[in-house]
Order: sequence, then structure tokens, then C-alpha cells
Amino acid sequence: MTNMQENEFTREMEIPAAQLRELFGAADKYVKKLEQGFKVSIIDRNGRVVIKGSEENTRKAMNVLAQLMQSISRGNEIEEQNVDYAIELGQEQQEEALQEIDGDLICHTVSGKPIKPKTIGQKDYVDAIRKNMITFGIGPAGTGKTYLAMAMAITAFKNEEVSRIILTRPAIEAGEKLGFLPGDMQSKVDPYLRPLYDALYQIMGAESFAKNMEKGLIEVAPLAYMRGRTLDNAYIILDEAQNTTPAQMKMFLTRIGFGSKVVVTGDSSQKDLAQGTKSGLEVAERVLSKIDEIAFCKLTSRDVVRHPLVQKIVKAYENYEDKENARALRAQEREKMKAKRRPEARLRDRK
Repeated sequence: MTNMQENEFTREMEIPAAQLRELFGAADKYVKKLEQGFKVSIIDRNGRVVIKGSEENTRKAMNVLAQLMQSISRGNEIEEQNVDYAIELGQEQQEEALQEIDGDLICHTVSGKPIKPKTIGQKDYVDAIRKNMITFGIGPAGTGKTYLAMAMAITAFKNEEVSRIILTRPAIEAGEKLGFLPGDMQSKVDPYLRPLYDALYQIMGAESFAKNMEKGLIEVAPLAYMRGRTLDNAYIILDEAQNTTPAQMKMFLTRIGFGSKVVVTGDSSQKDLAQGTKSGLEVAERVLSKIDEIAFCKLTSRDVVRHPLVQKIVKAYENYEDKENARALRAQEREKMKAKRRPEARLRDRK
């Protein structure tokens, strides 16, 4: 008998047939992820699931299965991202955090789908929005920064905590020139604001959105339209804030009036500003980080909730940028050393 067999540990748990199908996934793809993630084997024996592996790994795998079962019991649909994140938390023995995250219901979409934070980072972000007057959500694409902020804004509006919603973005092309677009001013700026409209339609419904838009209770506008205004009793979201200049960011933040709540979202790795232009988001983080009632939430590749491939892409770019920054830093150090040696060499030559 090999050491592996001698150390093999077995755990069993009962799982109802309906939950079993969802837990295992199509072609057992979820259970294969669990097996790979925890280095165990998981076998279904007519509703009795047998987990084999080391004592610690079988315990972790069983705890994650139990948490996913509870999630299904609460009416959630298990997706690949849920399983991947549950495995991550299970490896760190934080799988019980899944229950706390799942218990935080923000609202429902117009089709009845619940909107909740899906990661610890997202939960911290949502809690910060509730607690603070101004919240900065900073992180890569796919972390739910704008969508969660939009859900919080619509919930506050429906609960009459604010009298209107104002959504704004700086109108900067993402590396492409759109040229002279046809139509009136609104038609020209709509392409920049389309992601905000998409979220509003999904959460609020097109009819309700159009009705509130006509009444002026919901406003979607470029950042330039904010100049000279004071925004009282409003929920204000500034999206793509990495594309603001420091002057624009200061202008925006000084518009805030009584009874208002502000969420600023951005991704410092996707700036479309002219080369050499400082980002208002980065300057704001340095200037405002110690002020009460202003929170800065950093989301990472771990908080990406789009297709799992997006998480891998974001992580790959993060690793690449870290290496490039380290290389640039080493080059700067070498240049400093060379500059320091030149006067010493000239002095030796004179002697």
C-alpha cells in the first residue's frame, strides 16, 4: 500500500438529487473544478457523495460543497464564477463568508433576478457606499463597480432616500475618433453613456426609466454638464473617473450639496487621457484619502464577476504591468548610479 493510500481520508455527505445536478454542473464541470482545486476525488453514489483525499483537503471540499448547497437552497443559481470563488475562499478557510455575502440583497432587476455582491471585495464596496457620503470604487473591468453603484442608486431612489439620480461620465474616446456623429447634442454624447443606459434598463426597466427621465428625475449626461451646478438630495455616480483631469474631478466633487450621496468609479489601468496628463482619480486618492466620510475601495482581479476568462486576462495584465514597473524602476536605479559615478570618474581623471 502506498503512502498516498495510507493517508487517504474519506468523508460522506447527503445531497438531494435536484441540488446534486446543479452542484455537479453540466458534464460534471463544477465537481471537476472542486477535485482539481482541493486535490480530492468526489463520487456520487445515488445521492450520497463520497469525498476522498487528505484529511484537510476533504474537510475543505466538504465545507465548500455545504456552502454551495445553502446558496442553492436560498434560490441562487450556481455559475462557474461562484464555484471558482468558493474554491478560493475554501483554500483560505473563509468559505463561511459566502453566506454573509449572499445575504446582502440590494434589489431585483426588472426580470426579478436578485442583485447582490458576489465577492468579499464587492461586499466591502457596497457597505462603504451605505456608510459614506462619497465612495471611490477603483478596480479592473468586470468587478461590478458601476453596476453595483447603479443598483444602490436605484434602490435609494425607489425608497425615496433621494429625489433624483444623476449619472455622468467624461466624454473621451477610448483610443478611437468617433468623428462628426449625426443628430442633436444628446445623440452625439449617447455613445459615451451607453453602458449607463444598459444598466438602467436592466435594473429599472425601459418604461420606468423613460418615465423618470422625462420628469427630470433621472439624468444621464457628460461630465462637462455638471459645471456651475449644485446637486442637492441626489444620488450621483461618476463613471470612468480615470479619464477626468484633476480640475474636472475637483469641479465635480465641489458640486455636491446637502442630502446627496456620490459614487466615483474608475480603473487606473485603462486611462484614455493624452500622454502626460495626470488622472483626476489618482490625484483625488492622494489628496482625499484621510478625510472622514470619503472611502476608497480597491477591487482586484479576485472580484471579477464576468466570464472566468476575463479574470484570467485581468490577472495576466496585472502581472505584466507589475513586471514592467519593476523593470522601469531598476532602469531608473541604474541611471542614478551611472549619474553618480560620472562626477567621480571625472574627478579621478583630473588627478
